[in-house]
Amino acid sequence: MDDVEAILDLAERISERELASHLRAADTMEPSLRADGSVAVLPEVGAAVRLMAEAGMFSTVFPSEHGGLQLPHLVHAAALGILMSGNLSTASFPLLTVGNARLLTTYGSPAQIEAFALPQIAGESMGTMCLSEPHAGSSLGDIRTRAILEGQDELGARYRITGNKMWISGGDQDFSDNIVHLVLAKTLADDGQPLPGSRGISLFVVPKILPGGERNDVAVAGLNHKMGYRGLPNCALNFGEGQQQPAGSAGAVGWLVGEIGQGLPQMFQMMNEARTSVGLAGAMLACRGYQMSLEYARERKQGRTVGIASEDQVPIIEHADVRRMLLAQKAISQGALALVLFSARLLDEEKTAPSLAERKKAAALLALLTPATKSWPAEQAQVSLDHALQIHGGSGYTRDFEIELLYRDNRLNPIHEGTTGIQGIDLVGRKIRREDGETFRVLATDIRTTLGDVPPGSPFEAVASALHTALGAVEAAVEVLLAETDEKRALAHATPFLFAFGHLVVGWLWLDQALAAEASLCDPTAEADLLFVRGRMHACRYFAEVELPRVDIWLEPLIKGSSLVLDMSPEEF
Repeated sequence: MDDVEAILDLAERISERELASHLRAADTMEPSLRADGSVAVLPEVGAAVRLMAEAGMFSTVFPSEHGGLQLPHLVHAAALGILMSGNLSTASFPLLTVGNARLLTTYGSPAQIEAFALPQIAGESMGTMCLSEPHAGSSLGDIRTRAILEGQDELGARYRITGNKMWISGGDQDFSDNIVHLVLAKTLADDGQPLPGSRGISLFVVPKILPGGERNDVAVAGLNHKMGYRGLPNCALNFGEGQQQPAGSAGAVGWLVGEIGQGLPQMFQMMNEARTSVGLAGAMLACRGYQMSLEYARERKQGRTVGIASEDQVPIIEHADVRRMLLAQKAISQGALALVLFSARLLDEEKTAPSLAERKKAAALLALLTPATKSWPAEQAQVSLDHALQIHGGSGYTRDFEIELLYRDNRLNPIHEGTTGIQGIDLVGRKIRREDGETFRVLATDIRTTLGDVPPGSPFEAVASALHTALGAVEAAVEVLLAETDEKRALAHATPFLFAFGHLVVGWLWLDQALAAEASLCDPTAEADLLFVRGRMHACRYFAEVELPRVDIWLEPLIKGSSLVLDMSPEEF
């Protein structure tokens, strides 16, 4: 615990002093494209990234043989979340780089790990993931980037990569020694044509600077100017168009990672970790927004207490509607963080649980929860930040406060790393229907175990009742989805089902927290912060009273068999 507290305290100090201090500057002074094709970022961003590297924030989850600190992923997620709360754009550099290096240490050869992963773990090189293309977006089977075998060297099978990638976060910058791109590209069949769909998609490591010090043929085609998240450059990249031509045949030099045709399964490791990190980003933006609006509500004086004659104005936290919005923010932000950290714990248990059966269970639950872990905090953070802006009133709509910045930053989270709609399709199509609801039933059993921990007469009997009702509704919806023979009809309800499923899981985690809080009050050896504990208990009750009833509303059309969205033709819109 001393190690854990030390890394979290260090993350807090860096976040407050080095990241939060340039949040507004990074938003107003966006990355720019120089005449030579390089990307300039705010100098404070590079300085903060180098400081995080020196502090070991890139190496937390890696084993010691790779220069890592061997901390649990749960601790890494908590530390990263603290950094995100200070400045999401700057904290995204370690997010992407750690995911890149973890993929290479899993699938790369020893030589590739030495050349490309270890510099990222040390924070000397940054990493990206290059999936989407201008015409394909999330439809990765339609990518056109090509890889042609050139030969073999000490780093493995060497290919020439040609194509265009879009929406590449951190695609270029001017503060690291190198940028390591992980690129999805299609290899060719014997007839010289690319294999259709995803069968020919392989993964390649394509560095900006080649091991010999020569510049690779990777060029920035342009910068995407974003609504928020502006401190992190988002690039369109061209591979192998001759603008930065290395010696030899045409194309950027890249090395095959793993085996031919395994690009998507390999990349899904990084993508799923990134999806959990997107959920973490949403949770931490909501948490910061809650803290800011709570402080504002305690200091801002306006109006008078209803029914009490007084000349003095009162802090707006005295007004019931402001308290309602604060309680909603507390329930959403802390519930979202619970969901993300629970998923991070499963990521640890997938590798470290005592038995094979427990490891398999953790892996299955993590896969089931990932769509909700990504999308629920992202979507609900926007609701929470809307409350924060409302509490600030007219001031919240100005740039004098950072709420509007957080609101803009978070709006990307329901979009990138797979939109909310794609997460719904993943949950219903792959995680529920494809495995006949097996893992969901395991989750339902765990939820019922928690419900069984609520004793008669507990102040949380009403919470347990609301959670029991929500569980029953989701179980009924799952049975309808499993019985549906028309895939289109099932997927038409995927996003509302995802919302309901996320609410169910967060409601369960809130009850679990509340029972732990109640137990701490009854434990004479526990040093419980009374106000903190009671605040958690009230937030749990709020979520059960106000949020869990929404589950029935989301699921009612599904359970009734509505086909409204399919019945309406595109022309009728």
